[in-house]
Amino acid sequence: MSKKIIYDLAILGAVIALGGLGYTLAPLLTPKTDLAAPLSDCDLNRGPCRAALPGGGEVEFSISPRPVPALKPLTLSARVSGIPASQVEVDFAGVDTKMGYTRPRLAAAKEAGSFGGQGNLPVCITGTMIWQATVLVSSGGKNIAVPFRFESAAPEGH
Repeated sequence: MSKKIIYDLAILGAVIALGGLGYTLAPLLTPKTDLAAPLSDCDLNRGPCRAALPGGGEVEFSISPRPVPALKPLTLSARVSGIPASQVEVDFAGVDTKMGYTRPRLAAAKEAGSFGGQGNLPVCITGTMIWQATVLVSSGGKNIAVPFRFESAAPEGH
């Protein structure tokens, strides 16, 4: 076989391998949900936000410090009431720009239904950015998504 055919086959194999890897990893980027609440109009930069869960219950979510900065440690807090929550994660996604995988899992606190943890947002080179924080609540084998939107600004000097 000629070198050109070998190179072409190697490139084709690499493309197929990358496609398979993308197909395998795609579920990590899009959270699996059984139920989804409508987008909340509450502003996380003003304080904690509450939203009703489909099928009953409620989630209260907050991020501090406020206003929410990029590239700084964030304290995340969620309180779930009305249903038994076994796990809570927060999926951060840029609304207009893909910013990679950012989904911290919150730890259960002593108080039933309370979860907390740390996270951070990558910096956007254009400065201000609209984010969607989707609180992912696992309860009774179901995954419930509760989306909130907020704006962050790049830190000084960026």
